[in-house]
Amino acid sequence: MTVYLRTAVDPSLLMPIVREKLRDLDPNIPIYRMRTTEVQIANSLSTERMIASLSTVFGFLATLLAVLGLYGVMAYTVAQRTREIGIRMALGAATPKVLWLVMREVLVLVTIGVGVGIPASLALTRIVQSQLYGVNAHDISTIVVATLALVLVACAAGYIPALRASRIDPIRALRYE
Repeated sequence: MTVYLRTAVDPSLLMPIVREKLRDLDPNIPIYRMRTTEVQIANSLSTERMIASLSTVFGFLATLLAVLGLYGVMAYTVAQRTREIGIRMALGAATPKVLWLVMREVLVLVTIGVGVGIPASLALTRIVQSQLYGVNAHDISTIVVATLALVLVACAAGYIPALRASRIDPIRALRYE
């Protein structure tokens, strides 16, 4: 049997009194797990909170892996094109032009990722819709904020190799390999 008691005073002060009164009524009544409503609600939501925390951690981990992957691909691409970039710079290409040369490739990869990711996420929201509390499965503001965050992080990951490419010494680049 479960009994709920509403009180205006601190529930922790009232629990021993309630326990004593119930024992006075019937000493054979088992009284256990007395707790406040806040504790009961927290206990009932612990699984959902754990799933939300794990989803957050895995989301950050996935973002980190994507950033590292993009950085690795772009660093490798810049290393492969060192000679070409050196020739361009020796012929007078300005630093912004070299930055744009590399960042254009980053933006192509990001555009492909967004083009595949948004339709996939919209298709998969039906599966996770029961886990979304207070958020509509097709909440435009959430999708826009998440997409912008990923685009900014991806561009930052691609900017490091682009900056490295723009600082290549043309003489060293021509002797590279």
